[in-house]
Amino acid sequence: MVLEHKGTSIFYTDTGKGQALVFLHGFLENSSIWAPFIPTLSKKNRVICIDLLGHGKTGCLGYIHSMELMAEAVNAVLRKLKIKRSIFFGHSMGGYVALAFADKKPDAVKGLCLINSTTIADSEEKKQNRDRAISALKENHKSFIRIAISNLFRPKNRTIFSHEIKNLKKEALKTPLQGIVAALEGMKTRVDREALLHFGPYKKMMVIGKHDPILDYNLLIKQAEGTTVKVVEFPDGHMSFIENREELLQNIMYFVE
Repeated sequence: MVLEHKGTSIFYTDTGKGQALVFLHGFLENSSIWAPFIPTLSKKNRVICIDLLGHGKTGCLGYIHSMELMAEAVNAVLRKLKIKRSIFFGHSMGGYVALAFADKKPDAVKGLCLINSTTIADSEEKKQNRDRAISALKENHKSFIRIAISNLFRPKNRTIFSHEIKNLKKEALKTPLQGIVAALEGMKTRVDREALLHFGPYKKMMVIGKHDPILDYNLLIKQAEGTTVKVVEFPDGHMSFIENREELLQNIMYFVE
């Protein structure tokens, strides 16, 4: 389904009935990554999967897609669907968007699950890496995408999930250059939202990969210390929705119930 928002199109799917579960994908991904989860989850829930700005079938809104701007687009979809409260699941960048949404509209959040994501803002080094990525993209964005996707998996899983990686790359190559750059700029300028883990008035869960090449395992564990956040650890990389699909589904179901 498509919603017109600020002169661009926001694509989303809406499956099942019951409490609303909102799924937000990561950088270079789109809502199709959640397809394997929908049949099970939609038996008892209403599952909404949204293409974030500049990704999938959703258009761009300028040259910087801040996490707040993306969260506004998510809110526009939920308003259209007349959904007042939801449980949010965000993979990587989708987690940053879910945090931005929760920061602005805590009463609309029933639960928040960060999947291979973090509440911490980019360090100076990470910001420089994003700038380098933008330069590399402008040189050869296809080559950048192919390398970037493989590097998100635990090395031994690159062979095991070669078919899934091929599909991810195929989908990622459909992402327009403007959408990729706008997302990198938005992630680079995002603010720290660690306080939400301590004070957010809803249930919370963090899914962590022990061999995540993008996020520091110890830093993630530290974020959850002294909070009521349920921490789920997997032995693999950044792509838990593929590398640990069954276990992730079980934990999502447990969290929802």
